[in-house]
Amino acid sequence: MDLRFSDSDERFREEVRDWLQQRMNGEFRSLRGTGGPGHEHEHVEGRIAWERELGRGNWIGLGWTASEAGGRGASLMEQVIFAEEYALAQAPGRIGHIGEHLLGATVAALGTDEQKQRVLPPILRGEELWCQGYSEPNAGSDLAGVQTFAELRDGEWHITGQKIWTSHAHVSDWCFALCRTDRETTRHKGLSYLLVPMRQPGIDVRPIQQLTGTSEFCEVFFDDARTAAENVVGEVGGGWRVAMATLGFERGASTLGQQIGFAAELDKIIAAARDNGAAKEPILRQRIAEAWVGLQVMRSNALRMLSHGEEGALPREALITKLYWATWHRSLGELAMDVLGREAEIAAGAPYSLTEMQEMYLFSRSDTIYAGSNEIQKNIIATRALGLPKAT
Repeated sequence: MDLRFSDSDERFREEVRDWLQQRMNGEFRSLRGTGGPGHEHEHVEGRIAWERELGRGNWIGLGWTASEAGGRGASLMEQVIFAEEYALAQAPGRIGHIGEHLLGATVAALGTDEQKQRVLPPILRGEELWCQGYSEPNAGSDLAGVQTFAELRDGEWHITGQKIWTSHAHVSDWCFALCRTDRETTRHKGLSYLLVPMRQPGIDVRPIQQLTGTSEFCEVFFDDARTAAENVVGEVGGGWRVAMATLGFERGASTLGQQIGFAAELDKIIAAARDNGAAKEPILRQRIAEAWVGLQVMRSNALRMLSHGEEGALPREALITKLYWATWHRSLGELAMDVLGREAEIAAGAPYSLTEMQEMYLFSRSDTIYAGSNEIQKNIIATRALGLPKAT
């Protein structure tokens, strides 16, 4: 495994760094450091404008092919560099990442020519926002249990049901929803992957308030909502395969940028430990050291995983990524509270104002649940990476 960047990679890094520094020190300075995990409610309108600026700079769809998808055709290492520099510049949390990294990548790989022409250009320009309609109240990590039903009548899909934990649904233009299109089927069969316009009668979006006091996640209720017959990606009834492809695109180069954010959080914990004397406690010193080591392991594993993929496909080692970082980050939140000691139990202000580390702790509790719980991740590793039989 060669973890070094080439001369041409470093030139690309300079290009990215210069562009980001100009914007983060200029018109978009007020967005610096906003909109990250647990803070997705911040500066929504400004971050929507930032998406359009990224589009003008040709920084959206970096890894998409130029000929088929209209992207930049950047190499995997260039995508890694962009993710790292983006985090280092403290550029705002992406409000368009679901459209670019999940839906856009899926349509680019599996969509029809007509779907590519309709869906991809607005994403590349930062002009349309997407949300993901997967989880339901009775089908979270067990995605095959979805019950939202879609029926094809008179050239349109009529959709009825409920989705939950839908990030940014309240500001999204479109949703890609996994729906059951055959009532006679169960589990993985009879599911279809539909593209649904959000701004229509029959869709009710209700934000969910979290422990952090924010509400970037939403419930979405479909009551005879509609979308055109051609807005199905892949085959009717073949939505499971498409949905799994979408989830595969989550384990990409952006993980390096995420780790830079983790490193910044760890630095703040270390600073707090030095300031309040917690760094002198042997057990806390050991836990801080273990957190730092864990972060280095995370980076090395991510680079190894990305460097071993072939033609854009990630190797089976990628399956450990979510389980590893989610567990590590949850433990980091616990470490932050233990370093703060009694101070961790005192709110920053009334009625419910939290410190940055308190917010990080509370939000990190969800890491091992959303996007596939730890238990589900272990089952996936067992069956897909190790070839073990499915649990009965």
